[in-house]
Amino acid sequence: MADVARLAGVSHQTVSRVLNNHPNVRPETRERVLAAIGALNYRRNALARGLVRRRSRVLGVVSFDTTLFGPASTLYGIERAARAAGYWVSIATLERIDRAGVLAAVDKLAEQSVEGVIIIAPQLAAASALHSLPAGLPTVAVEAGLDGRTPVVGVDQVAGARLAVEHLLGLGHRTVWHIAGPPDWLEAQDRVAGWRAVLRAAGRPVPPMITGDWSARSGYAAGKALARRGEVSAVFAANDQMALGLLRALHERGVRVPEQVSVVGFDDIPEAEFLIPPLTTVRQDFDEVGRRSMAALLRLLDLDDAGEPTEPPVGSVVPTLVRRGSTAPPPE
Repeated sequence: MADVARLAGVSHQTVSRVLNNHPNVRPETRERVLAAIGALNYRRNALARGLVRRRSRVLGVVSFDTTLFGPASTLYGIERAARAAGYWVSIATLERIDRAGVLAAVDKLAEQSVEGVIIIAPQLAAASALHSLPAGLPTVAVEAGLDGRTPVVGVDQVAGARLAVEHLLGLGHRTVWHIAGPPDWLEAQDRVAGWRAVLRAAGRPVPPMITGDWSARSGYAAGKALARRGEVSAVFAANDQMALGLLRALHERGVRVPEQVSVVGFDDIPEAEFLIPPLTTVRQDFDEVGRRSMAALLRLLDLDDAGEPTEPPVGSVVPTLVRRGSTAPPPE
């Protein structure tokens, strides 16, 4: 900055005013300073500015197993929202989710002087760590349930399951079978709750639940079991990967989709519309989850700067049903 000031023949303060678009600078002076900035290829030092303002412009994100579509898409949505807000993101990825691992990751991020932390915590073990987070570090959780103290943003998983089951019942199916996700996942629990609630409210029988592990392999195993049951006409899989395995198992056993069995997935992975048949599924808006997570965290940062009490905001993103070729009325 001093070099720019010398070249332009102005004071250090004038250069600062130009950089911050201050109105009290003559046009000819502004042009001279901008020319000097261009000649010297000057760039402001974000770290130095952060130290002066006591703001690092860096946020921490605790995530895990980003090979799964949901967590990976959530992380990407958060990163895009952070960049749009002028923040960098430091990511701590955990191979194993447990309370100790989450707390250690948060401590490591705090050592990097992050301004706040977003924790992607869809499992019970991760959600339990929210009760022991360090005081004074603004924190937002994603898909972590409600603990009453930490702001939580996520997709309304119960509503998503309702959309899937109501769609199948509306086509005329007597009941809907369910391939659930792992029981220690809060999202899986909510999707089971939505599935059961719709069937019970409609006075329909609730079939035995089959539990998978989010993988196509577990959906394939479930599909082999369901293909042996002649009464199955509709299946709601808790994610698209398991629905993919289900479609393969039904195809191998000569069960036609949707003529004999209708299938609905969850997530709307990019490949869903290219499966055979194209998969009807529930779409989650991960970009909106990222935007709301950032909005909640920035609100906490602003309130903290003002010294005001922070009331944790809660955001729930409503999913949508994407109808494709894998669902139809039951066979007569």
